[in-house]
Amino acid sequence: MNINQVRQAAKQMNVKTVGMNKTDIIRAVQRAEHTYDCFATQRVDYCNENKCLWREDCFSANSKKPI
Repeated sequence: MNINQVRQAAKQMNVKTVGMNKTDIIRAVQRAEHTYDCFATQRVDYCNENKCLWREDCFSANSKKPI
C-alpha cells in the first residue's frame, strides 16, 4: 500500500497524519481500530492476523530490518 492509500485509510478513521511517516500512520490507525499497534515490530514473528490490512507491508518492512 502506498503512502497516499495509507493516508486515505487514516482519513477514514479520523486519524491526523501531519508530520507522520507511513509506519507511524499505520500504527495510529491500528490504535484507532483498537487493535495492536504492531506494524513493523517483532510481533511479525508470531502474527496470526491473516486478515490484517497491513499484513503484506508489515512483512515486507520487517524483511528489510537488519538481523
